[in-house]
Amino acid sequence: MSWQQRIQQAIQQRKEDNLWRQRINVASPQGARIILEGQSLLNFSSNDYLGLAQQSESLMVAAKTWGMGSGASHLVCGHSQAHQQLEQALAHSVGYPRALLFANGYMANLAVLQTLLNRQDHLYQDKLNHASLIDGGLISSCKMRRYRHNDSTHLAYFLEQEKMLSSLSLVATDAVFSMDGDQANLSELADICQQHEALLMVDDAHGFGVLGNGEYTGSIAEQNLSSKQVPIYMGTLGKGLGGYGAFVAGSEDLIEYLIQFARPYIYTTALPAALASAMQDNLAIVMSGERQKVLASNITYFRQQARYLELNIMPSSTAIQPLLIGDDAKAVAISQQLKPLGILVTAIRPPTVAKGSARLRITLTASHTEQDIDHLLTALVTLLMLNKGGD
Repeated sequence: MSWQQRIQQAIQQRKEDNLWRQRINVASPQGARIILEGQSLLNFSSNDYLGLAQQSESLMVAAKTWGMGSGASHLVCGHSQAHQQLEQALAHSVGYPRALLFANGYMANLAVLQTLLNRQDHLYQDKLNHASLIDGGLISSCKMRRYRHNDSTHLAYFLEQEKMLSSLSLVATDAVFSMDGDQANLSELADICQQHEALLMVDDAHGFGVLGNGEYTGSIAEQNLSSKQVPIYMGTLGKGLGGYGAFVAGSEDLIEYLIQFARPYIYTTALPAALASAMQDNLAIVMSGERQKVLASNITYFRQQARYLELNIMPSSTAIQPLLIGDDAKAVAISQQLKPLGILVTAIRPPTVAKGSARLRITLTASHTEQDIDHLLTALVTLLMLNKGGD
């Protein structure tokens, strides 16, 4: 088989399996409404949970000071005062001693796992963890096992099996699972890790900036835990903060270790300093807590109405509200049929989710109104009835 044959065969198979993915070309800033192919659509696909992606004033002002690019990697001359100030603010916002900026969450997760783990170490991951955590484990060449989703008993069983080994153990989990919207029981995981002397790492991409306890932001604070119980914390700037980038928070030693040895940090150009400066303003908005209240109200309203309409929504108290469809082709069809009705909702299919669990991944934001949500629910009820044949 030639390279061309391999590529063409894979493409053809993907199309036959109804798993073909295509990009859309958005002609507007992100928001509750976006412009797509000349049509204004209610956007229920974005991860701009607090509606901060359109905040351009701070970025424009910062660009006049810092220009467009950072010009180098952090360890050459790309680390500016703006980066340093943002790292300090991020660490304070989640209650950790230090934080380290990365280009994105994928690179941050790869950096931590690739740098900390070696062939002798053991890594335990939730079955539904994000691909970046799985890939980080694979790249590290460690011994990796995946426990059943949100099953701390299964994790404890794995750790108990291997407690006599001299190797080190690390447990990694999403805090909010991106395709289901449910949350990990971090308190249980922290207790199990403490009992078995394992290090706990939490990917809080969908919780940072959105969840919290009033003093600190994120899932760690939401579940009343501390940096001692969760030694490694990863948050992103592209969701709750509406920008781009990510960070790892941890102890002084951990951050210095990553600066010295993390290849995804060392060998890449730093985020633009102007963006780092603007993110400080967005973080201040996040810490006020006002937009989170609006988002929480929208989530409650959506779930109440969806249950009344007997929609098959999955258990979730977060901004991610999946509507389970099951059939891949039907999920795609409904997603496409929503567009003429002025609504954008993404269909999620295997391999992103398990076979037979295709869904419409509805994401709510603080920018949506109850009228927006009513329009979505009415459209869903209508289309589900139209597509009911064959069930």
